Amino acid sequence: MDELDLALRFGSALAIGLLVGMQREHSQGGRKQRLFAGVRTFPLLALVGATGGLLSELSASPWSLVAVMVAMGALIVQAYAVHTRGGRVGATTEVAAFLTLLSGALCYYGLYGLAAALAVAMTTLLTLKVEMHGFVQRLAREDLFAVLKFAVITAVILPVLPNRDLGPEPLNVLNPQRIWLMVVFISGIGFLGYVLIKALGARVGLILSGLLGGLVSSTAVTASLAQRSRTQSLDSGTAGLYSAAIAVSWTTMFLRVLLVVLVIAPALARLLWIPFLAATLVGLAYGALALRRGAGTPAQEIAHSNPFELMPALQFGLLYALILVVARAAQVYLGDAGVYLSSAAAGLVDLNAISLSLAEMSAAGSVGTTLAAQGLVLAAITNTLVKGGIVLSAGAPGLRRALWPVLALMVLVAGGVAAVTI
Repeated sequence: MDELDLALRFGSALAIGLLVGMQREHSQGGRKQRLFAGVRTFPLLALVGATGGLLSELSASPWSLVAVMVAMGALIVQAYAVHTRGGRVGATTEVAAFLTLLSGALCYYGLYGLAAALAVAMTTLLTLKVEMHGFVQRLAREDLFAVLKFAVITAVILPVLPNRDLGPEPLNVLNPQRIWLMVVFISGIGFLGYVLIKALGARVGLILSGLLGGLVSSTAVTASLAQRSRTQSLDSGTAGLYSAAIAVSWTTMFLRVLLVVLVIAPALARLLWIPFLAATLVGLAYGALALRRGAGTPAQEIAHSNPFELMPALQFGLLYALILVVARAAQVYLGDAGVYLSSAAAGLVDLNAISLSLAEMSAAGSVGTTLAAQGLVLAAITNTLVKGGIVLSAGAPGLRRALWPVLALMVLVAGGVAAVTI
């Protein structure tokens, strides 16, 4: 090992210790009671961890590192005992100190990414103490049940479902795990928005959930917010917040599809970017106006119930499975003409599958670039109309009145610009 490599390992450990130490020192402010470790002790602990790794390598035995960990662990435990006798309850700093010690050892063994991730996560958790305690205190019993239910459908049911295509050839497109994944998406978008609203407040949480949710499924965002809008009386300001979040998710959908196509088939993206960008600008402009309309709405006026509703998610999963079969049949039995029909059919549920399919076929030359571009525009318009239909059928009257103008504008702009440019 050369000196430069050794300096990098110990330097990384020192940087991690400084990061955590500065946070611990800053958290004390002007309080008289001091923590046992601060901006000097934490870097030293990280360096001790790295030194333990060096000694272990030089002695060709893990026991050197173990001995260092035990000695430092005993020191940390003693510090905890002293502070406990002084009336302080809690072991956050002590646990952070031991984790910093381990991070220093990880740096010596070249696991810089893991060590840095641990340090950033640790510093974030330490910094957000007040916000996290406040968030937990705002949780109700039904919120905990929502977390448990979401954990069951995600971590218990999803992994055990078969991950293979079922059905007769050539319609064997029903993959139980992928279909259930859409159920997870529906529930997850509602859960994400609910957590963000609880943590950040209604205005910021709604817009951020629309932005992040649109990266996964703008249809899920629309269904979740439309359903939630029925549980409360929407005034014009609150309807503006909801419509802004939905409009942002729709524009994110156009950008997501364009990015997928750009990676796989750049020539196809050159045809799509003008109509998709035009529709995106319309949605963003409307979202900004709708958000401004709801700027005076106090966050506490918006009531939010348990975000987990399994039945609508199951219905969405069944519809998704049906459209998969229809789209596949159109492609197999109708040839090139089936591109339009399958695009429209796929747009009824989700754009991910049809975007990947047409982009790959366009790149391979099995489908013309112009035909693929027209099919994707048709799929995007169909998908937007479906989401508008969800709002019109499931949303509160105030939300319907707020969203129908942007629905009409986005469809007309995307279709009109595509007719001229493609």
